[in-house]
Amino acid sequence: MPTLATALLQGLKDHGARELFGIPGDFILPLFKVVEESGILPYFTLSHEPAVGFAADAAARYQSTLGVVVVTYGAGAFNVVNAVAGAYAERSPVVVVAGAPGARERTSGLLLHHQARSIDTQLAVFREITCDQAVLDDPATAPQAIARVLRSARERSLPVYIEVPRDRVDAPVAPVPVLPRRTADPDALAECAGEIAALLGRAERPVMVVDVEIRRYGLEERVATLARRLGLPVVTTFMGRGLLQAAPDVRRGTYLGSAGDPAVTRLVEEADALLLLGVILCDTNFALSEKRFDWRHTVLAIDRGVRIGHHTYPELPIEDLVDALIARAGPEIAARPRTLPPLEDYPRGLVADDTPLAPSDVAAAVNDLLDRHGPLPMTADIGDCLFVAMEIDNTALAAPGYYAGMGFGVPAGIGVAAATGQRPLILVGDGAFQMTGWELGNCRRYGLDPIVLLFNNASWEMLRVFQPESRFNDLSDWNFAAMAPALGGHGERVATRRELAAALERAIARRGMFSLIEVMLPRGATSRTLARFVTGLKSARDRQAG
Repeated sequence: MPTLATALLQGLKDHGARELFGIPGDFILPLFKVVEESGILPYFTLSHEPAVGFAADAAARYQSTLGVVVVTYGAGAFNVVNAVAGAYAERSPVVVVAGAPGARERTSGLLLHHQARSIDTQLAVFREITCDQAVLDDPATAPQAIARVLRSARERSLPVYIEVPRDRVDAPVAPVPVLPRRTADPDALAECAGEIAALLGRAERPVMVVDVEIRRYGLEERVATLARRLGLPVVTTFMGRGLLQAAPDVRRGTYLGSAGDPAVTRLVEEADALLLLGVILCDTNFALSEKRFDWRHTVLAIDRGVRIGHHTYPELPIEDLVDALIARAGPEIAARPRTLPPLEDYPRGLVADDTPLAPSDVAAAVNDLLDRHGPLPMTADIGDCLFVAMEIDNTALAAPGYYAGMGFGVPAGIGVAAATGQRPLILVGDGAFQMTGWELGNCRRYGLDPIVLLFNNASWEMLRVFQPESRFNDLSDWNFAAMAPALGGHGERVATRRELAAALERAIARRGMFSLIEVMLPRGATSRTLARFVTGLKSARDRQAG
């Protein structure tokens, strides 16, 4: 009979987890011992809990499966709250496994180290940012509780929380079952698909818009099939940038409203039917829309529910909906030939001269690099580096586009490298690098060699564009490139187009260590996309105020 620890780890593996990221501490040490000695799942330790959360989040996004975080009670778990909140906002199924005091400790009458207000404050906090929770204090019920929580994470693509009292780790338990996926009611699914078919059948200019849930549920290939059969052009949201990389024939570009390609904006805003699949209705996706959606002609499928006009279909998984629409394509929904705008044109052909660098030059240099050497997965932090990513040809991307929390980029890149074995390109600003960039020091022991483009303008430039008069946006120049060798990598500074192009070529050839290219930029310089975004956002706010 397995112990609670081995049953939990095997249950995680059976539900799709491929590795875990964690930091040991006294309340989680017994479980960490089993993690190390059992070999059920490979593990990666980093330096600070926020980075562990970001790494697990990115691993989940890239693999369309569960990401796992293992942290100690109190000080460890509270440190990972921000990363888990971001995963919740952006619908990433991160499993938090947190240590906790044992039964005797709970009744000792003493306040325990790492305890905040009460023993259960940690559980109360995580209830706010997870969709399901389990406290494994009863070995008899633990396997079913684990199974329930892990099914919730997979079905809803949201974080969950599992608390392990340290005196229960070795308790004998039954194996963790894999509960069957809850499917849509057949009658409700048929009615919903029929209503959508009728809406699309009447439309002359229908458009499909896709967002993060398409990746979370592994639906990109099926969505591309649906688009081809219906003749629907597909547009990604800001957050969905990088989706459908393998289907350039159906993808027309990224919708950024007034900040984006005017042809893509017109395509979406002049549509007479919109099919929104897995789309989060947030400000970063739609604040710059020049025209409000007409919900009478809009379908929204997200979080196991579908809304068509004023009709709602609860507990209808997006996977079932896509399959039902594919089945109806052709006989009931006829594809209509249309003249579509050309694909977005990304900057290329950087002139490698001695011109000082501007942020959009980085996009052109990266596009040239990918043309020569093939695609690289990308992670980006928040800030202008993310808007530069919008100017890079469509490649897989993980970034905090909605939650917009700083510090994601570097540990996310480490998570992608550890989980997939691929070599990522990381885009990060100097402000975010000060928070979590030091996690690069863990690359050497795991044999990881990401390429890091660090945008250094000695400033919180994303904040400056909204409030340029504030001097608190100024940062010091830390010379990050000079610190790279001490962390086990290679670093160099570049300030001209020629230097950047040469540094990228050296980095792509260098293996076995991380390469940090510190791109020196003047304060006040922003990418073309960020400049348009800020202008559009200010105009939208002025319209609302008026």
